[in-house]
This record gives sequence, C-alpha cells and structure tokens, in this order.
Amino acid sequence: MSQSTPDTTAIVKQCALEAGFDLVKITSADEFVGDRDAALDRIKSGLMDGLPWYTESRVLRGADPHQLLAGARSVISLGLSYYMTGNSDTKRSTATGKVARYAQGRDYHRVIKSRMRDYVRVLDSRLSTVLSAPISARWYVDDGPMLDRAAAARSGLGWFGKNTNILTPSHGSWIFLGQVITGLNLQPDPPLQKTCGSCVRCIDACPTGAIVAPYVIDNARCISHLTIENRGPIPLELRPLVGDWVFGCDICQDVCPVNRKARPANAPIPNLPLGAGLSDDDMELNLVELLELTDEGFQDRFRGSPVARAKRVGLQRNACVALGNRREVSAVPALLHALKMGEPLVRGHAAWALGEIGGDEASEGLISALSTEKDGYVKEEIQAAVERSEISLSDTSGIIAKCKGRVRL
Repeated sequence: MSQSTPDTTAIVKQCALEAGFDLVKITSADEFVGDRDAALDRIKSGLMDGLPWYTESRVLRGADPHQLLAGARSVISLGLSYYMTGNSDTKRSTATGKVARYAQGRDYHRVIKSRMRDYVRVLDSRLSTVLSAPISARWYVDDGPMLDRAAAARSGLGWFGKNTNILTPSHGSWIFLGQVITGLNLQPDPPLQKTCGSCVRCIDACPTGAIVAPYVIDNARCISHLTIENRGPIPLELRPLVGDWVFGCDICQDVCPVNRKARPANAPIPNLPLGAGLSDDDMELNLVELLELTDEGFQDRFRGSPVARAKRVGLQRNACVALGNRREVSAVPALLHALKMGEPLVRGHAAWALGEIGGDEASEGLISALSTEKDGYVKEEIQAAVERSEISLSDTSGIIAKCKGRVRL
C-alpha cells in the first residue's frame, strides 16, 4: 500500500492535466453501494436487455474498487472532452446519415488507455522522490467493469443528468470518462451540489421514448443501442423514430442546456484520416456508399474508428433505415441491389426502406423479390413492405408483366 504526503494530491491532479485530460477529481475507494443497487435493479427489470455482457457479477465487481485492486485507497476520476466546434449549419445531402459526435476521432478506448498508462508512469516517476515505494494502480475506460459514472459523480467531476449521462459544469456531457484506482491515500473531492432541477428537455426530445423516467433508460429503445450494439432487426415500430442516425445518437445531449456553454477539448483525440469514410460536415456518412461496402472495404474505411463496432452488416442495416426515413428516391437502385445481394438482415431492412420510398421501381423490385426470396424473415419483411406501400396484388398486373412471369401468386 502506497503512502502519501499532503502534496501528493496536488501532484496527482497536475500530472493528469499535463497528460492531456480536461478534468480530474478524486474520490475514496469505498464501495459504490447506491449505484450498485440501481444497476442491479435495472438488470432485473429488463432495462439492460441487449447487453449480455452487462451482468450482475460485472456490476458487483465494478462497484467495489477493492475487487479490482488489492489495497485500493482512492479513485482518480478523469474526464477527456471530445467536443469540437463543427459546421452544424452546413446544408446536408439527402443521402447521408448522421454519426454521434464521439465517433469523430479514433477509437477513444485506445487513446485514453494510452494516456492513462503514460499518466501513471509519469506519476510514479514524479512521486518516487517523496514516496518510499512504487505506486499501485489500475486504470479503466468504459469497456472495463468499473462503474465510471458513479466514480465521476461521487468525485465531483459532474452530476447525473436525467438522460443518465454525466454533466460537467465546464464541458457539459461531451466527455469520455476514465478511472485510475490507486493505493495512494489522496484527499477526496466533494460531490457537486447540482441537479437538473425541473428540466426534462432530454426526456421530451428522445424520439423513441427511451428515457422512461428521470435517470432511467430502457436500453432496448435507445437509438445508440439500436444502431450499434443491436445485432438483430431494428423493431418495426421504432424504425421511423430512428430517423437518419446510422451510428449512435446525440439528441438528448444536443438539447441539454448545460451543453450550450461547453468548452471545446484542450487536447482532442486525433481525427481519422480523410479516407476513413467520414465527411467533413457534421460527421455524416454516404448511405449509398455504405450499402456497397464489402468486408474488406469496411475494414479499410473504419479501422481504428468507433464506427467499426456496428459491424458492416449492422451499418448497412442502419443505412437502409435512414434511406427509408429520408424517402431517398435516388437510392432505390442501391436498395434493390441490397435486396438481392445483401445478407438476410440487410435484405429485410432494404425491403422496409423500399416500402417507405414507394414508386414503380421500388414496387416492381419488391414484388419480383417476393417470388424468389427463400429466407422466411426476409420474405415477411418484403410482404409487409408491399402492403405498407399500398400495392394491392390485384392492381399489379403491369408490374407483374414486367417481372416476366417470375411472380407466383
């Protein structure tokens, strides 16, 4: 167990800022009892469905720093802003889809872990002159078990917003969180005496109603989950509500008053190279190009990007939904190709999009595909698209003729 001096806490914070972090606060290594119980209750209530890795054992472990580091005394809570001013007023193409702001740079897990590793190395070197032993430390980002928002709230880094994000006075909710658990006996910071008061803008703005109560998210309805972690079909009733988001969602953060005065990042995560497939305007992706990606092309374009988490098939599924919601007529040929050549998940969502867009070309393609499709799920999607676009089989003689006898009624 590492000891400390009155100057240790100041050194810990100064080194964090020098390492490129925007915020640093400290809390004790006591168990996060209230946050643990809340997380367990969410799991039991089914609100974390769709995240099989988010288990009770993970929560129990992540709520107790002593299970993560023997001899833990303190938790250093770090914040790294990803907010950068952009061209939010730029006129958009109708064939592009939106990407959450945090995906603008390289995969933050790697970047933050690298900064924390360097931070701990420098901290150990700096403190070696005043301590008699090396410091003990383990560090985590959000892919580890640590309850990161619990640590941020108790340390005073920020407070819980009603959308469950951590809000900070200086950088809003546009921050990545990291934690360093250490054996150093540091002076803890007090929690902030701040709340969202009566504001419910994030709740009212959520298109899918995923914020089912203040501070409670139904994961299965969240656009971020639907477009990233979800590996199956997007529920039919939610597709129109997803809009043109193809990776994540920022709606609840965009409407938050706290974010209006957010400072930009001091040392932002490096951007991806221009060949990564992201446009310069508002982090948008060309939806038709997404439908044309091969596995190799997907890896080439999104290697090192958070967007890779959605997988090629998931991103193409999302592109279909976005095109359908935007009623993008120019994308009908690409959607028809996806309906014929894509994986079943993509074919099903391409059918949905064609049904939303409508028109003779889309109708002909749907009816033709209905006669040849073998997959039961995809066939159901095609039939529903045909019915939704108000194509009556009794009124399709012209279209059927064009299909050259391939339709079997």
